Parts: sequence; C-alpha cells; structure tokens
Amino acid sequence: MTDQPEWEARVKGLLKSELKRRNVTYQQLVEKLADMGVKESEPNIRNKLARGKFTAVFFLQCLEAIGVTELRL
Repeated sequence: MTDQPEWEARVKGLLKSELKRRNVTYQQLVEKLADMGVKESEPNIRNKLARGKFTAVFFLQCLEAIGVTELRL
C-alpha cells in the first residue's frame, strides 16, 4: 500500500468500523467529542469521514471519545 488514497481509505475504514462496532452515530460522536472540549458538527464529521482526510489528532480524539483502548491494524 503506497499511494495516499489507499491509506486514506484504510484509516477511514478503521474509524467507521469502530463507530459501528460500538453503535455510535455521528451525532453521538459530536456529543462525546463536545464532552472532551472538541467542537465539531455532524456535517463536518460526515464530510471528514466521507473523504477520509483528517488529522491523526482528530482520529485519536474520536477513538478516545468512543472508548477505544486498543486498535488492531
């Protein structure tokens, strides 16, 4: 896996699968992030995940918000 779109698809898939595994909707993610002091809107999160382009910081904030303590690659 060497090109950017493949990596973006992989990280997008990881986050979406963790949300699905925990039955967390985008709106619930917005609320959980807000509890951590992270301001995001539901449309913004939808767009980030649809594109697969977001920072490592956002990725980790989302995982923390939904309670992920381990991630298998």
